[in-house]
Amino acid sequence: MSALDELQQAVAQVGEAAAPGVVGIGGRWRRGSGVIVGENRVLTNAHNVHGDEATCVFADGRHARGRLLGVDMDGDLAILEVDTSGATALAWAPAADPAVGTVVFAVASASSGGVRTTVGFVSGRERSFRGPGGRLIGGSIEHTAPLASGSSGSPILDAEGRLLGLNTQRLGEGFYLALPADASLRARIDALGRGESTSRPRLGIAVAPSHVARHLRRAVGLPDRDGVLVRGVEEGSPAEEAGIREGDLIVSAAGAAITDPDELHEALEKAGSDKLAVGLVRGAEELTVDVTLGGGSSAKPN
Repeated sequence: MSALDELQQAVAQVGEAAAPGVVGIGGRWRRGSGVIVGENRVLTNAHNVHGDEATCVFADGRHARGRLLGVDMDGDLAILEVDTSGATALAWAPAADPAVGTVVFAVASASSGGVRTTVGFVSGRERSFRGPGGRLIGGSIEHTAPLASGSSGSPILDAEGRLLGLNTQRLGEGFYLALPADASLRARIDALGRGESTSRPRLGIAVAPSHVARHLRRAVGLPDRDGVLVRGVEEGSPAEEAGIREGDLIVSAAGAAITDPDELHEALEKAGSDKLAVGLVRGAEELTVDVTLGGGSSAKPN
């Protein structure tokens, strides 16, 4: 048997074996994929679920309504509870750290019914992308197994048909990112399955990139300053209660310099539910604002 024949046989075998563990999520116009990870449990991307329920379409054509149990918007994960009778959960690979060059298979729900199986290679590791909430998600597997529209939330598998990762993001032409199916993902799935939706500390602001802040400051004759420009404040948010305003420039958090939104997110993660000292530049004035994440706050000028 030639190498090409062996590859052809592997694609067919992996696709056939994995098909019962892959489902379609949503309807005709908004469609994604999901993975059965346990009895009556389907894992998918958070951006595939709109509301508290979603239609799940199984490889045999059966339709069922799934109920959202838990969601992690920043991590782009969601768990649905749905009747998985007659379907089989995918087995997990022993380790989700495939080397560059490893052959991987993608099996996604097809809009016409059944599944679509493709093959590619791991092209990179420890890649990062932004989730639906704007936070940076790291540690992803980059691969080249082609994915059609509606494939987010589908699995990438090893040659034994075992789960290596959850396809989440398209990266340019011909490259895709998958969240690794490691111990961390298992723990998050278990928590979401118990209804423990993940909520990370947040200020409640919309921000602009640093170069926009520099341009605006120059336009009004103010000196350049690195920081994150506040372009909107949510009503009732910790930021509003602290007195943070649209147009403020966030230059520090917990004493550390802030030059981009990722550094601000990192400071928020470290603060947890405690107060966070946020340094602001408002015009030519500098302020320190003590924000209670999720509660009241106080402010004082420097």
